[in-house]
Amino acid sequence: MTTHRASTVLVTGATGGLGAETCRRLADSGHIVWMGVRSTDAGGEVAARIRAASRAADLPAADLRVVELDVTSDDSVTAAYETVSESGTGLDVLVNNAGIGGTFAAPVDTVPADFPPVFGVNLLGPVRVTRTFLPLLTESPSPRLVMVSSGMGSFGVTADPERIESSLLGLVYPASKAALNMVTAMYAKALPQVRVVAVDPGYTATALNGFTGPQSVGEGTDAIVTACTGDTLAGPFFDRNGALPW
Repeated sequence: MTTHRASTVLVTGATGGLGAETCRRLADSGHIVWMGVRSTDAGGEVAARIRAASRAADLPAADLRVVELDVTSDDSVTAAYETVSESGTGLDVLVNNAGIGGTFAAPVDTVPADFPPVFGVNLLGPVRVTRTFLPLLTESPSPRLVMVSSGMGSFGVTADPERIESSLLGLVYPASKAALNMVTAMYAKALPQVRVVAVDPGYTATALNGFTGPQSVGEGTDAIVTACTGDTLAGPFFDRNGALPW
């Protein structure tokens, strides 16, 4: 696969799981990577581990830059924007990866109060970060906006008995990702100059599911990395195996 050389990428939720692995893979490929994290101490530790692993593998030094960024806070996101903007690196790709699972109670046991915390991170977080960083992102000659969604948010995937998502019941998390898919589609229409996509990492072993997913984080980040760097993408919504229905 030929690749687009995005020089600078910002990844939210970068201290663990898919976020940290995405940062590692992109940095090891030579990109400047801004790690958006709630705790700069935790982010610094992750960045140090990635740099050490790169050195051990005789790879070029990973250019990882940690920036405090809480996707639920206007002030935090604005401060992160100012830091990235004033650094002079520019921004070519924004990856809205930060997400939480929330309650996994049965649908009949789910209450309205279960929704706001999850929607605050999984839906409003990407909207807040995107709106704030768009002025810098659109200065890039080849801007990309990547939403890390889920097959759990796809009506087509969850209706397919061959997919594991069809057996997973829940109201809050799937609804947040279905809403994110629609937000992605609307951004794509509103921003024709930006390559806007949503990706499904698949059921990956991360803290979100208690590390029960059958995929490794390497496999789970395949679609994210492709969305950041691939010249040819499977569709506006895709996973590591190809295009997905909204």
